[in-house]
Amino acid sequence: MPSISNLALAGLLAAGQGASASLIGAIQLEKFIKQETPVALQGILDNIGPNGVKVPGAGRGLVIASPSKSNPDYFFTWTRDAALTFRTLIDDFLFGNKALEPLINDYIYGQARLQTVSNPSGTLLPNGAGLGEPKYMADGSRYNGNWGRPQRDGPPLRAISLIQYSNYLVSKGQTVRVRDVIWPIIANDLAYVGQYWNSTGFDLWEEVNGASFFTTQAQYRSLVEGATLAKALGLPCTACSEAPQVLCFLQSYWNGKFVTANFIQGSHNRGGVDANTVLGPLVAFDPAAPCDSPTLQPCHPRMLANFKNFVDTFRDPALYPINKGTPQNKGIALGRYPEDTYFNGNPWYLITLGSAEYLYAAIASWEKSGGITITSTSLPFFKDLYPLARVGTFGKLHPAYYIIKGLVKTYADSFVAVSQKYTPKNGMMAEQFLKVEPFTPISAANLTWSFASFVGMNHRRQGHLPASWVPKGVTLPSTCAGSSVKGTYAPATQAGAPNVTIPCISNVLFQLNASTYYGENLYVVGNSPTLGNWDLETAYPLMSSNYTAERPLWYATIPLEMEEGVSTLRYKYARQQDCGQEWIVEEEERVLEVPACVKDGSEEVLAERDEAFEGPGGSSGGC
Repeated sequence: MPSISNLALAGLLAAGQGASASLIGAIQLEKFIKQETPVALQGILDNIGPNGVKVPGAGRGLVIASPSKSNPDYFFTWTRDAALTFRTLIDDFLFGNKALEPLINDYIYGQARLQTVSNPSGTLLPNGAGLGEPKYMADGSRYNGNWGRPQRDGPPLRAISLIQYSNYLVSKGQTVRVRDVIWPIIANDLAYVGQYWNSTGFDLWEEVNGASFFTTQAQYRSLVEGATLAKALGLPCTACSEAPQVLCFLQSYWNGKFVTANFIQGSHNRGGVDANTVLGPLVAFDPAAPCDSPTLQPCHPRMLANFKNFVDTFRDPALYPINKGTPQNKGIALGRYPEDTYFNGNPWYLITLGSAEYLYAAIASWEKSGGITITSTSLPFFKDLYPLARVGTFGKLHPAYYIIKGLVKTYADSFVAVSQKYTPKNGMMAEQFLKVEPFTPISAANLTWSFASFVGMNHRRQGHLPASWVPKGVTLPSTCAGSSVKGTYAPATQAGAPNVTIPCISNVLFQLNASTYYGENLYVVGNSPTLGNWDLETAYPLMSSNYTAERPLWYATIPLEMEEGVSTLRYKYARQQDCGQEWIVEEEERVLEVPACVKDGSEEVLAERDEAFEGPGGSSGGC
């Protein structure tokens, strides 16, 4: 028997040690996932009203983003976050956790009521504009601060979650309940999607106004599933006819190298690389859809190329010191986008975990289809993990299929391991963790979305897959058209919504030039219910999204509702200072003869005001 050289023996020992370390790491990861899963699920439940122990005062069925009330204050309910959270909880219910059903019914009640809350985005009646309001107070009342509004992702995400539960009820013979109680909520959201999908809105991160890949992908799924459910209920879905055009528009985000996350209006510093393009396919995931489907599944060649481009962006140690020295085939800590400055632009738990879920979803698609197809577009993604990868299709009879699938599974696990490394021993997941030493959690603690992301990731890792929704043989229209369908809306009274009526409104565009500091906000207050009837606490907020140094513009198109018999609006502009300082309110009243109001849901601006603030400027309290 030939002797083994010292060098070869050292190599074998090193290989053995490496395999041993990998095995130990895998065992520790399994232990972490087993321990964290119930912690994460309880973390979600603790943040849902009215019984969530960390969110006293929260309304029935309302998901509070985080118990944190300062630095940052996340003690609100977001339509988007709530829908994504309940999508995960409904998954958990369908996979066997039947104890969650009362909570799902609370969610239905809470959302029916939220749809009718008049807010700075508008009202439910007559044109559905209020459905685009991103967030509300914890008790379900309107949030009255300056914010990026409207946001178009909330209605389709809520519809998707409620359709998911409705399909289960229909399968159990509860069609009447779905039709009478839940469908009216869904119908409002689908009407909103059909009417406004081609209108600008704020992105997933609530920062830039334009069109968002994440939103478009959710909008398409909601319309497709809405049409299917409507057919099962014997009901029309006029808005659902827009689905082909939404799908057509979805293709336009691909720029030849990666998916541009947003088409943004106005000046900005974004290059287009953004986590929204990784999180979007998680919403659209259908394990039975072919990987080349124009729905852009996680396993689509373009999406795999985009995944690599997104992850590689954060491998730069100058951008993210936390990732320094990590090999190309290992997961890393991931943030929202490279230009991020919020809390100095750190990694997010939900994005890092979402990237793991993304890869588990791709594996599930390959298992369903029976093979892996590598194209020239996706080849760089595969070569990072398997240098021998080449263009071609590798079925389950080919050894390369199992090699690649195993390497992608290991890659996915390595993203979970990053989360494991930076999660405290008590299992608490904040929004972010520092990208520089000491790499500790930062921003909102006990973030509901972080917990939901962990639970959702584990569902896919365990092979728990959602039902199929993509139509067989779906194709793109021959031409894309920026069409829309005007929606009809009604309160879902049988689900618990109040029976609101159509207001008579006059849309007036208020434009105010006023230089402000970060943390200062501007409002209009006056003798209209819309303007708070002179109560500063319910004054109407102006938006600053078009503010520049050249023109410090604050604006809002306000649907004015006047008291009966009153046509003269008297109003003032008011500065809300930070740190609890006194408001600064103009001394002189302004006057506007309000044009005759209408009830037809028209969004036409009937009058415009272009004015400058009269009075002293504000100054930060330094808190």
